[in-house]
Amino acid sequence: MPRMCLLLVAWNVRDDMPLVVAANRDEFRSRPASPAAFWPDEPDVLAGRDGAAGGTWLGVTRSGRFAALTNVRDGGAPRRGTRSRGLIVSGFLRGVEGTAEFLAALACDPLEYDGYNLVAGDRSGLSWLSNRAAGPRMLESGVHGISNALLDTPWPKLTAARTRLERLLAPSTAVDETVLVPAVFELLFDDARPEDDDLPDTGIGLERERVLSSAFIDTPEYGTRASTVVLFHEDGRIRFEERTHAPGHPNVSTVRFTWRAS
Repeated sequence: MPRMCLLLVAWNVRDDMPLVVAANRDEFRSRPASPAAFWPDEPDVLAGRDGAAGGTWLGVTRSGRFAALTNVRDGGAPRRGTRSRGLIVSGFLRGVEGTAEFLAALACDPLEYDGYNLVAGDRSGLSWLSNRAAGPRMLESGVHGISNALLDTPWPKLTAARTRLERLLAPSTAVDETVLVPAVFELLFDDARPEDDDLPDTGIGLERERVLSSAFIDTPEYGTRASTVVLFHEDGRIRFEERTHAPGHPNVSTVRFTWRAS
């Protein structure tokens, strides 16, 4: 079950870069996964791959179809019989139906999966859906963020990262991609923990809330295993860069892909 814990989406903030995505995937170290690549069985899909259930947490297609997912943390044990949430993302990326049709069908059975947030769409529009809220909802222009609560819930790590991304993408500022990408990764690598009084209470106890409170998490059993930055340019060019991590060793490997959406 992919557990991506920080997802930032800058939608139509800049004319020259209508979509910027920054995401950290947090997961148990023992769960097998493959780094981002074009899938041999779905050559139009670029994404990492969950080795347990075959889905993914974030991906893009050659035509510019995009989806990413976080879970919703409620402190309870996962229910038996639910499907892996990563199959939602892979299902959208593999599909050909429009975003509205896909989300409408998904919303018909909110109990099929444990709690999730999904952002999905393409260059014509992005939508958010959670099975813990009414929806779906089209995203308005701006920088949006999701951790393990609903869209734009102001958890400290989310608000800090969103503020930094807003500054980097200020429309009045010239953006050099070679400078922007490292700066976005830097905000994803922030391991600062907020004060206890600012932490959410999601039913997992204060010590675990502390461990999970930073944008970048590094413990032996659980942590940030991949960080991803995706840029959609106005001319159709897409840049996808992922950095993978091991306990105590950020940036173990990097993969980069650039292409023009067909």
